[in-house]
Amino acid sequence: MAENKITLSEKELPEAWYNIIPRLPSPPAPPLNPRTGEPVKPEELAPIFPQSLIEQEMSPEPWIEIPEEVRKVYRLWRPTPLHRARNLEKALKTPARIYFKNESVSPPGSHKPNTAVAQAYYNKKAGIKRLATETGAGQWGSALAFACKLFGLECTVYMVKVSFEQKPFRKSLMHIWGAEVFPSPTERTEAGRRILAQNPNSRGSLGIAISEAVEDAATHQDTNYSLGSVLNHVLLHQTVIGLEAQKQLALIEEKPDILIGCVGGGSNFAGFAFPFIGDILQGKLEAEVIAVEPASCPTLTKGIYTYDFGDTAGLTPLLLMHTLGHSFEPPAIHAGGLRYHGDAPLVCQLVKEGIIKPRAYPQNPCFEAALLFARTEGIIPAPETSHAIRAAIDEALKCKESGEEKVIVFNFSGHGHFDLAAYDSYLAGELEDYEYPEEKIKEALEELKHFPKFPTGI
Repeated sequence: MAENKITLSEKELPEAWYNIIPRLPSPPAPPLNPRTGEPVKPEELAPIFPQSLIEQEMSPEPWIEIPEEVRKVYRLWRPTPLHRARNLEKALKTPARIYFKNESVSPPGSHKPNTAVAQAYYNKKAGIKRLATETGAGQWGSALAFACKLFGLECTVYMVKVSFEQKPFRKSLMHIWGAEVFPSPTERTEAGRRILAQNPNSRGSLGIAISEAVEDAATHQDTNYSLGSVLNHVLLHQTVIGLEAQKQLALIEEKPDILIGCVGGGSNFAGFAFPFIGDILQGKLEAEVIAVEPASCPTLTKGIYTYDFGDTAGLTPLLLMHTLGHSFEPPAIHAGGLRYHGDAPLVCQLVKEGIIKPRAYPQNPCFEAALLFARTEGIIPAPETSHAIRAAIDEALKCKESGEEKVIVFNFSGHGHFDLAAYDSYLAGELEDYEYPEEKIKEALEELKHFPKFPTGI
């Protein structure tokens, strides 16, 4: 009988990050300069990123060595455990075997410090004094605050206003680690002031917060920009999750039939799934890969696949991705980390090529799944993580109907200790399932008609 908790020793911590780009069926489309329509040159990214991260962003190498200084910090909580969810299986009466990779054991409580630590290290090495960033639910902001404190950097966080109000203790966590936190949109930046002039009651979005953080970094010489998802180097750093999970499954002689992760920008999903997808692309593994998103912000399931800005103000390069339009402001769901108009280009490419299957759920069914998980396995999931749990439960119930003994593995991306107000709302029957805001998305996508059409070969 397999163990309930599969652990690795510190000696088995990955020594290199896994780069999926060399394994892709076709090369990824380059980010484009919005003014020229030409691929972005490395020197164009230099005002906001250190050279080391720019090189990682564009690297064709299959493995990137993890610096020992980064691995030393990782050892505070890594390797993370892989759990068998036996109580959940019993409650569902399913023949499926359900496993989850527990990223909630990090100091900030999520997967986010896997890249925050790496980014803080490379920026410190480059002589940067301060990092500016955005955060949705606050998991990324708290992770970067934690990493900056360890490496002696200042940290400025633009937190999406609706989450700033919904999740005050995420803000407290950032303050404990020495960061300054502002509800975005703010009056501190030109981008924020422009948004507030258009809509004084704006609840914010990740796109808006990104605009503010990028502008802050670009206008201060001692400051760089740091983000927690979407870009290639961020996804790269997260692959420690999947690499560890592969070793843990091998220890108990299990092979996954279904791999699941929630998706906002794509970092936890990619970090968990990319090492497995690499095996799928090489014919070493047969498995279904499911990316789960909110029905109220259905980027992968209902967005269009085209070039768009990564932020609302149009300060970033154009990225080829599934998008709902950079001006789209999603409804105020509690899964703040999934309220993003676009997704990581590498994840989107694999969706386009049929390797990843996207799925969308309203928030009430997700909280229902999270409650069952908390009552059986004892860990309270973050609202973002509840989307992956919902899909895992649905797949397990399919196995109950068919009698198939499939192995289901999902990434438990973070705990919900700072999201208890959302659980109170759910238990009181006050949680709203927002309808897919078709008209708002249609308006946002209308702007993309004016963009030049770039030949991508995809």
